[in-house]
Amino acid sequence: MNTLSRLLPVLALTAAVAAGCSGQEKICRDGEYPVKAVDSTTGRTCVADDEQPPSGYVRYPEGKVPEHIGDEWDTYWSTRTIDANGLVSEA
Repeated sequence: MNTLSRLLPVLALTAAVAAGCSGQEKICRDGEYPVKAVDSTTGRTCVADDEQPPSGYVRYPEGKVPEHIGDEWDTYWSTRTIDANGLVSEA
């Protein structure tokens, strides 16, 4: 193994840290927001910022939107459902 091939992983990690990479996978890509399936603990999808949720999906309540897989709100919504009127219930 030459020096360069041993150094590449270290350089890649250094660049990610320098760029502010948190290591957490985002729920949606830039330009999208997550929506939750009505009456489901697991159903969700991502919608373009300029579009409304598709039929059968609702926006997460303000301040309770998951951003990264495994974050506080992602975990919270894994045990909650939301109906078409926005009523949240424990599953």
